[in-house]
Amino acid sequence: MCPAGSGKKRERQYGHIKDQAEERGASQKRAKEITARTMNKERARSGEAKTAGKASTRDPKSASQRGGERAHHGSAGPTRDQLYAEAKRRNIDGRSTMNKAQLRRAVGR
Repeated sequence: MCPAGSGKKRERQYGHIKDQAEERGASQKRAKEITARTMNKERARSGEAKTAGKASTRDPKSASQRGGERAHHGSAGPTRDQLYAEAKRRNIDGRSTMNKAQLRRAVGR
């Protein structure tokens, strides 16, 4: 539930965010965590929080507007081993001494 002293609007927001997270398949524990983080950011943006981080107050978009833009989406492309395997398949000379950036250039990625 929302922290004590929260208004009816924050109570509705909390319930809505939590329900959406659960609908997307998050466990109850994860849904509560997502909801708490979102609510904390919204409270910081509106000046209701006692402390706030830079990202919470300086970001021009709200969390709902941003829609996960900064969420971690995995590594930046294939691993060195995957690039090496592709270079080997293409029979590229000198592949065993190349680093990831060199392999990326050699296989054209």
